[in-house]
Amino acid sequence: MIDLHTHSTASDGTLTPGDLIKEAKKAGLSAIALTDHDTVAGLAEAQEMAQSLQIAFVPGVEISVKFEGPGHCHLLGYFIDYENGVLKETLASLHEARAKRNILMVEKLKSLGIDISIEELEKMAEGGEIGRPHMAKILVQKGIVKDFDEAFEKYLGKGKLAYVPKARLEAEEAIKIIHKAGGLVSLAHPYYLGLDEDALISYVAGLKNKGLDAIEAYYTDHDKAFTQFCLELAQRFSLLVSGGSDFHGTNKPEIKLGVGKGNLRVPIEVYERLLEAWKVRAQA
Repeated sequence: MIDLHTHSTASDGTLTPGDLIKEAKKAGLSAIALTDHDTVAGLAEAQEMAQSLQIAFVPGVEISVKFEGPGHCHLLGYFIDYENGVLKETLASLHEARAKRNILMVEKLKSLGIDISIEELEKMAEGGEIGRPHMAKILVQKGIVKDFDEAFEKYLGKGKLAYVPKARLEAEEAIKIIHKAGGLVSLAHPYYLGLDEDALISYVAGLKNKGLDAIEAYYTDHDKAFTQFCLELAQRFSLLVSGGSDFHGTNKPEIKLGVGKGNLRVPIEVYERLLEAWKVRAQA
């Protein structure tokens, strides 16, 4: 069993990078990727723990990119050199933009009469990247909303009362940066693009032309039919396949490592083929 899409306290997960690897070991995973949002801050800790527990580890990242469609687009970077200067510089600029966005969203919440501060968010994030899940948790704790879903539907979701757009890279730029860092690029959770089949085919074709290496066919919220469609897309465009749960710890308690909502099984061959492709490229 493997899981190539997980998050830690370095972004919006609730387990530290080291504890995430410990949980992966307990869950019986043989390979895991840490793919925090727009940051590589947790990778060294996770890699060290994975080595000590003898779990195959894939250093990764999940980068938000600009997308004109109804949903949102994220790209996963796998086997990245997380000390690469271009990558670190780009992620630092995204971190700065995220910090400014957080301040603006807090100000919007305050203008709505909600008692919330950046200091509260920093304390909750425990040194990791502050994000909307931290805001949602505070709104729940203060009884302003009953759960995360209501927090996003009323205040934090796209177009809602306290929403501020996130700084994003162009997809082509993100692909180039991941490649410069020695990594492979996979289209994360294509279901969340919100496209019909024809539009998704067209979009994947465009990303392939920009250098896309893989597509995340196996994913918690992909049913069997959509998973099969993604596998067919991979074959059609000569793409590799990736897969993972999108584990966030208690921020998404219904999602478990390796199995998602109980419906996920990512074949070990997915990891093996990605690893082999990365090795071939690294030797080129």
